Amino acid sequence: MAWLGEKLSGVSRYFNRQLTISVMIIAISSFNYGFDNQGFATTQATDAFQRRFGDKQADGTYQLNDVWLSLFSSLIEVGFAVGIIIGSLITRRFGRRKAMFVMSIYELGTATVIITSQGRNQILVGRILNYVYVGMEIATVPIFQSEIVPGPIRGFVVSTYQFALILGGLIMNIINLGTSRFDDDRAWKIPFGLFYIIPVFVASTIFLIPESPRWLLVQGRRDEARANLTKLREGRFSQEEIDAEFAALDYGLENESEKGSFKELFQGLNTKRTMIAIGAHFFQNLCGQAIVSKFGSLIVKSLHSISPFVGTVIFALTNLVFVFIGMTLADKIGRRPLLLMSTLGQMGALLVLGGIGTTGWPIKDVYKPVALVFLVVQTAGFSIGFAPLGHVVGAEVIALRLREPSQMISCCANVLANFAVGFSLPYLLNAPYANLHLQVGWVFAPICFIATIFVYFMVPECKGKTLEQIDHLFQSRTPIRKFGSYKFPNEYVNNPDKLGPNEVENVEASANRV
Repeated sequence: MAWLGEKLSGVSRYFNRQLTISVMIIAISSFNYGFDNQGFATTQATDAFQRRFGDKQADGTYQLNDVWLSLFSSLIEVGFAVGIIIGSLITRRFGRRKAMFVMSIYELGTATVIITSQGRNQILVGRILNYVYVGMEIATVPIFQSEIVPGPIRGFVVSTYQFALILGGLIMNIINLGTSRFDDDRAWKIPFGLFYIIPVFVASTIFLIPESPRWLLVQGRRDEARANLTKLREGRFSQEEIDAEFAALDYGLENESEKGSFKELFQGLNTKRTMIAIGAHFFQNLCGQAIVSKFGSLIVKSLHSISPFVGTVIFALTNLVFVFIGMTLADKIGRRPLLLMSTLGQMGALLVLGGIGTTGWPIKDVYKPVALVFLVVQTAGFSIGFAPLGHVVGAEVIALRLREPSQMISCCANVLANFAVGFSLPYLLNAPYANLHLQVGWVFAPICFIATIFVYFMVPECKGKTLEQIDHLFQSRTPIRKFGSYKFPNEYVNNPDKLGPNEVENVEASANRV
């Protein structure tokens, strides 16, 4: 574990007190996404939830209707899309902090709708409204994180979005494990009560951290931008280094050709960048991670092996451990190796699960432990790569002046993939429809193969490079697969945040000779 200590030590040297507080507050806001994701995924396996929102069966038990379950898992993406649009507009016009404040206040209202639900129509509407908050969050948080940290630790810090999401899910799963013993509505109302905690905290603290220097500079507020960058760097960087970073940021924005309109997303060089961001978000959810994250508790319950609530805790712990590994390795070995490991790991696990499914249903006792193990493997494959790095890649490949519209459209691809998977899975898994059960692995394994091809040929290696340097590499038409090996010919090769205007001019001259 020496590499881990070395990695964390290397990361900590970039953090002063202000940056540490800022990163923590922004990351903590993602807890509620995890609360929602695992709160609903786990409580739907409780007898109390099924009795309140399900249909009574001939044997006296209750079961969630497959059609309603499909809508419950897919219509949330409508709210997600609305939230992405609203969040993108607010964060672009009024700033990152105000966007986070607005979404936190909004969440208090949706939490009340959910926790007071008496019928399945109300809780369906409540969850859709709650995903407006989630959409606003994903439109704001990764961009905010990427804009306040030095380039060498951007992968690690932006990955904290997914880490906090998974940690929130783990907390929710542990609470659900405890409340599952209740036979009344407390079994699901107590977990949903957590929805109030994070918004209150974020709304109370968000204005204690600096606004994004990059956003302030785009707004023409140079003095504030310089002051905020200084707050985020002082004590860890010299004033000369801070001035050089500010000069590079200023130069990059002044010489950015794009003017920020939506139509430019698919014009010229921006088309490639937009498609990479869209692909990163699209494949993040289309490779089948929802099999475990949304329906894992129901699948484990149907195996009649271990408690579904114990199973969800195991899945959440696996998520947490492997997301953390992905975070710590992202700026060490790079994005591409982890993403390839992610797609291939998921594909292998899904093929095994599909093979087990062909032995018949219910599956034999001898195969149940194997199925559980490969559900964990599938989770680990997702968590080490696409879980933390889908957002990282999506946030760093987009053009500087097109960040908000690019984030909006790429997140909408995330919504589309989520909707398609969430809507189809209940029909794919259960009778009287496709009734595939574990054979659903055959459906998603080929998608993982396509994602592998996408990563290998389309995703650039941006490890250790500033957003301005990445922008330059695209503008100079550097081949995608040469991003990682490209060396900037100046004295700041090993400290890319120190790239100033004169050095950028040298890079441009060098690039023209390549």
